[in-house]
Amino acid sequence: MDVSIIIVNYRSWKPLHNCLESLFSIDKTKINFEVIIVDNFSNDGEFDFFQNKFKDFIFIKNGINSGFASGCNLGAKEAKGNYFLFLNPDTIISPETLNTLYTTYQDHSDIGILSCLQVDRKNRFFNQKNIFPSLVQIFGTSRFFHRKIIKKRIEIIFNAKEELFYPDWVTGAVIFISKDWFKRVNGWNEDYWLYFEDVEICRKINQKNGKIAVTRNTIVLHEHGGSSRHDFETEHISKTEVIISKHVYINNNFNSLTKIAAHSLLIIFIIIEKIFLSLLSLFLFSSLKLRTNRYILKNLCSYYFNCLKEQTWLSKRAVNYQKINA
Repeated sequence: MDVSIIIVNYRSWKPLHNCLESLFSIDKTKINFEVIIVDNFSNDGEFDFFQNKFKDFIFIKNGINSGFASGCNLGAKEAKGNYFLFLNPDTIISPETLNTLYTTYQDHSDIGILSCLQVDRKNRFFNQKNIFPSLVQIFGTSRFFHRKIIKKRIEIIFNAKEELFYPDWVTGAVIFISKDWFKRVNGWNEDYWLYFEDVEICRKINQKNGKIAVTRNTIVLHEHGGSSRHDFETEHISKTEVIISKHVYINNNFNSLTKIAAHSLLIIFIIIEKIFLSLLSLFLFSSLKLRTNRYILKNLCSYYFNCLKEQTWLSKRAVNYQKINA
């Protein structure tokens, strides 16, 4: 088996259907591949229908919603391919994409993770000029001004004329990696339930002198947010987990002095922001986006209380948190 395509799904059945249909268009005479779908306990009655419709693909029913990293690892355990393509359910790939990723990866022995260009339905390209988070990069406002300061350096790094460019990290929506590299970094870090696990796996590969690359020779359609935002509850949980995962990343990757500063500043700015937006939502009740902030604030207060109680930055939903507290 050349490649195992691994997709983690949670109630993203409509975009998943389009994604799986696109995989049928791949020419199996050029490359031998399997498709593994890990369903993270959608528990909505759709699993059996999809399993029966797409009989050529492997479906795994997870007993809990253990998060993206855990779902990817579960799929990798069952995979027979020498290479893995981790793919979001809200992506659609063209017939030549898999072969382009496969041949490009084999032609460049220094690459640890390979991705490609991503575009949405309005033909807008995703920004993939990603730099590892630092104290100034972890906050939206400071990140904006920092990128303005280093704009020329970024333009040099991401030379538009080259076939490949090399960001610090790539999004988990499209990640092509060899089984060997995957084992060398011990797979996806299950400290994370959702978000920032892609940044960390790229960092681990970078630390072992592997390159993170993006090829311009193929494009994937990505309906951003289609796999994580289904309703009001999912929306505020997902946005809370973004903040939690920032804390986990800081704890795992920052040095002691920077770690204290980053955690403290993140807590202060986030709480002030969410209190302000929550109060504003009382006057603009019709704004669903503003009301979401009240639930995020409530979630964060519960999270920070648990951090003090359990002495950990991990989300209660993360597999490694559950292992510690088993």
